[in-house]
Amino acid sequence: MAVQKSIERAGKPFWQKEGFQAYLFMIPTLIGFPLLCAYPMIYSLYCAFCDWDGVNSPVWAGLKNFKYLFTVDPIFLKSLKVTFLYALINVPVTLILGLALAVLLNKKLSGIKIFRVIYYLPTIVPGVAAIVLWQFIFKSDIGLLNGLLRQLGFSGVGWLTDERVVLLSLSIIKWWSVGGMMMVFLSGLQSVPAELYEAAALDGANGWKQFRYVSMPMITPVLFLQLITGLIGCMQAFEEAQIMTLGGPNYASHFINYDIYTTAFTNQKYGRACAESWVLFLIIMVLTMIIFRKSESYVYYEND
Repeated sequence: MAVQKSIERAGKPFWQKEGFQAYLFMIPTLIGFPLLCAYPMIYSLYCAFCDWDGVNSPVWAGLKNFKYLFTVDPIFLKSLKVTFLYALINVPVTLILGLALAVLLNKKLSGIKIFRVIYYLPTIVPGVAAIVLWQFIFKSDIGLLNGLLRQLGFSGVGWLTDERVVLLSLSIIKWWSVGGMMMVFLSGLQSVPAELYEAAALDGANGWKQFRYVSMPMITPVLFLQLITGLIGCMQAFEEAQIMTLGGPNYASHFINYDIYTTAFTNQKYGRACAESWVLFLIIMVLTMIIFRKSESYVYYEND
């Protein structure tokens, strides 16, 4: 039988052989990664050390762009601070909200799937459309939120015009779309073997102890994934500032990604924008490596 199969494989045309078909499926990656990812990254690294207006050829300038960012530019360091603060606010809050909703919706109750859909719906709303919607809610004069506050006897709040609360306003949008994170946590909770809960119940563990000593250790890989993706997403925040606040007021929502955008497409300093992009890339990479290094102490895998 083995000889017969080998003869049949040898007699097939080359385009019907598994090896050839496998390479066909690999062509998009083999061509796309070098052209659409590797080459742009390498070229942007070169441009980070050049003066480039986006029209003429880049002119080598050494460390000029990086020196300007860290010693002269009054906005760059502030944008980094704002981005870190935004991430510090949103990463833990979204993790807690997503996990709390997942625990609440991980019940075998009639109609529970309807609530899962309701909480997930904001995730499928296009980002720009959702931001425009929230822009009308947060308007100081005719906004729905200030209108509600006035009906209750409170004065209106400058949700997008007060630098003390603008990051909170943008964070509310992030919290509103926590349904995607909730679904990932929910899938993690449902993958925990029921036998573990039964054993914990026999040992006298109540609901809180079952969650703490059974659910949490078993979903730490999911928690780790959400921590990484949430951090990267917050560090790359852009649409909220570009559509709602234009980085204001007083640069209070001037995220680093928005600063890269204005440096390149408003000021035509593409070389400096590439330098900012690489600084952001290195920051995200270092933070991710630190989280990976520390994950060994709190992430549990079944085969460990």
